[in-house]
Amino acid sequence: MPPADLAGRAIEAFASLVFHEVSLFGVPVQLIVLWLAVAMLFATVWLGFPQVRGFKVAWRVLAGRFHDPAAPGHVSQFEALATALASTVGLGNIAGVAVAVATGGPGAILWMVVIGFFAMALKCAEVTLGLKYRMLTPSGRVIGGPAITLLRGLAAIGYPRLGAGLARFHALFMIIGCMSLFQVNQAERQAAEAFGFAAPLAFGVGFALLVALVLLGSVTWIGRVAGRIVPAMCLLYVGACLAVIGAHLETVPASLALIARSALETQAVAGGALGVFVIGMRRAVYSSEAGIGTAVVAHAQAKTREPASEGMVALIEPFVDTVIVCMLSGLILVVTGLHASGLSGVSLTSAALATTIPAAPALLAVVVFLFAYTTVLTNGFYASEAFQFLVGHGRRRELLFRSGYCLALPLATVLEPGQILDLVDSAYFLMAVPNVLAIYLLARPLKAEIEGFFARHARLPQPLA
Repeated sequence: MPPADLAGRAIEAFASLVFHEVSLFGVPVQLIVLWLAVAMLFATVWLGFPQVRGFKVAWRVLAGRFHDPAAPGHVSQFEALATALASTVGLGNIAGVAVAVATGGPGAILWMVVIGFFAMALKCAEVTLGLKYRMLTPSGRVIGGPAITLLRGLAAIGYPRLGAGLARFHALFMIIGCMSLFQVNQAERQAAEAFGFAAPLAFGVGFALLVALVLLGSVTWIGRVAGRIVPAMCLLYVGACLAVIGAHLETVPASLALIARSALETQAVAGGALGVFVIGMRRAVYSSEAGIGTAVVAHAQAKTREPASEGMVALIEPFVDTVIVCMLSGLILVVTGLHASGLSGVSLTSAALATTIPAAPALLAVVVFLFAYTTVLTNGFYASEAFQFLVGHGRRRELLFRSGYCLALPLATVLEPGQILDLVDSAYFLMAVPNVLAIYLLARPLKAEIEGFFARHARLPQPLA
């Protein structure tokens, strides 16, 4: 058998294993999605609904009212959140939501919001642990992420060998899973459709150069760029969605009623209400990335002495990404009546925006480019941190890996994603296995950290950050 065919079959088998489906009341559900959904419910209950108790605190901390410039870390807590959002707010919010609505009907939107609410607790849990077990090198550099949490956290409770093995497992698959070839590919295709740009390789080279300008710098550079681009791109896209909703204001009440009714219909598409729930759950899990652990790498760089304070900030991430942006993405499809048009993906979202904004294809091309750029930039940082965990930290190793990462990006514009995308996606979601295990195994110290933070925050006149 030719090596290419052998590799193809291996990737296909790998993807089938990671995304294995089981039947739940006649509805196919991916085990990895269930694994993450159960973890979201556990974090919510075990930590006493931190997404409710800590929501107001999170915004106060994010505003910088209690910022400690002398605290360990390299970026502000706002910049850490923006860096994490740069990865999670992306094409899934545009194309993924449209696919969910086209497949499961308007009811999928409500279930996405519900799962997004529970994802807030899981994100809070993993980030709190990431800050609790992060390391400070003799040179003053902060190192953190799921691999460090597994290594140090499990050693602290008497399982050093298990922690070391799971840490290497997570780091290895983070390197593969954070290769953002799909984002570059889709950004090029949207630009070609909107502007007639027919030079894929040139686009890829230019895109890679823009990534290199920031990625080859320090984490401070990445944080500053993300802190400016992420709010701008979110406001641009949210503003466009609100313009469409405003133009169809009279249909909003009926649309919201349709979403609620469709979410609970027994005869809804794909196996009734459960089928719609599964579709919404899958998209919300994919969109928020809660439980995967990548965002922990960004949040670990935040300047704070209180691990749980960054956990509170992190719970804003699924709120913005899934509850707000995904909800608006879905709502414009329903208020315009295009949810039943037969279109799907980016084409459906573009058509909905075009009902109010004539330049929607060009606007969407800009939004997709910004989403892709910030996702690639952040994933490059995540992958380089994972690489250095395996081979040792150092500026030369960091630059070597990041340079190779940038050089690989143009290939995404001239290759069909196909099997490469299957490999990257499989590796990406496989990270959830050791990351969620860490949350279960470290549940007691995690709860103590969260409860201690709330107790100290309530006693002091100047809340902790």
